[in-house]
Amino acid sequence: MKNKFHERLKKLMDEFVNLVYDVTEKFPKSEVFGLTNQYRRSALSIILNYIEGYARQSRGVMENFFEISYGSLKEAKYLTYFSHKRKYINEKQYEKLLEITEEIGAMLWTVLARSKSTR
Repeated sequence: MKNKFHERLKKLMDEFVNLVYDVTEKFPKSEVFGLTNQYRRSALSIILNYIEGYARQSRGVMENFFEISYGSLKEAKYLTYFSHKRKYINEKQYEKLLEITEEIGAMLWTVLARSKSTR
């Protein structure tokens, strides 16, 4: 059961980062070194920090990586909002991206809460 949860979470994170890469393909060229780069980096940071944290043996180090992952999720969520306000992503893309961030956020929060409660 635990592995299914983590596999589902990683699958969602992977889906999110791939969607971010897809939508940023059409961002203005003037945003390549600004918004496009930052949005992609924050989206990748979610899954990369989660994977690295999950691989750690020390609970404290693991929790730190999970917290960084959660912070990157919040950053990416704001960048999703900002991109929508700038009309770089359409309503359908915006809703899909927000739906995924909400699910990832709830699952990551569960991971952090479980980890902290077993200290």
